[in-house]
Amino acid sequence: MTGPANADIAALADLLHETADHHGKFEAVAPPHNWWDWYAAYLHARQTGSSPDDAAAAANRYMAEVKHIVVPAS
Repeated sequence: MTGPANADIAALADLLHETADHHGKFEAVAPPHNWWDWYAAYLHARQTGSSPDDAAAAANRYMAEVKHIVVPAS
């Protein structure tokens, strides 16, 4: 593979790495959950223009409101 596909894959890898870093903060205090639910909400928020912090907040809200996984207030 060469060209634009490599750039797309590299950008996706970077976004997944960012997602993993932010999920680590959630995972450290959250009850057991499926990581992919948080990842999906975070990735969706980032791909629609949210900042990393706003995307993490959106993922946390999704987990609380839809999946009923609530983290203690900090």
